[in-house]
Amino acid sequence: MSLAQLRIEYQRADLSERDTDADPVTQFVKWFDEARHAEVLEPNAMSLATTGDDGMPSARIVLLKGVDARGFVFFTDYRSRKSRDLAMNAKAGLCFWWGPLERQVRVIGTVSRLAHSESAAYFRTRPLGSRIGAWASHQSSELPSRAALEARVAELSLTLGDDPPLPDHWGGFLVTPVEVEFWQGRPSRLHDRVEYRRDASGAWVRRRLSP
Repeated sequence: MSLAQLRIEYQRADLSERDTDADPVTQFVKWFDEARHAEVLEPNAMSLATTGDDGMPSARIVLLKGVDARGFVFFTDYRSRKSRDLAMNAKAGLCFWWGPLERQVRVIGTVSRLAHSESAAYFRTRPLGSRIGAWASHQSSELPSRAALEARVAELSLTLGDDPPLPDHWGGFLVTPVEVEFWQGRPSRLHDRVEYRRDASGAWVRRRLSP
């Protein structure tokens, strides 16, 4: 079968402005909980899109590790490509895809680093291997071999012990939303799209978008 013939008819649900919460973060949490209950594989997986000083976009999958009234939180190496991009242009796009529910959520926002204390609190909850890995890997830099990485992990496992501290080069980012869109798949590609944007007073305003 050719790629042109690959298609699925979406018909699980619909979405109207009346059915959504006045606050997009509250609405996101509702949909996220439904994705968890539907046992969507890694419902917190999201595409993170950034742009550097050359204007070229870059996207990758990261994991959402917090959401509250402030916005959306993820953690990474501050020396990575995504972090370098955000240092040049502190704006990003997020995209969640929950296939079994035929739903997508897009977020556009400004980005800032989390306080060291918040990053440290999260770091302590990570498995030991992940904490050692944050010390061993200089994310996005050239690596001579897998063996070199594994040797570095073994070395740091001995020197750092069972409670490695938060590295200075690692921590969290907060995406503060300025635009959020909820997408529900519908038959014949006539999808439901509800977008939130802030008005002049800072209040969230909902509107329906053409599919």
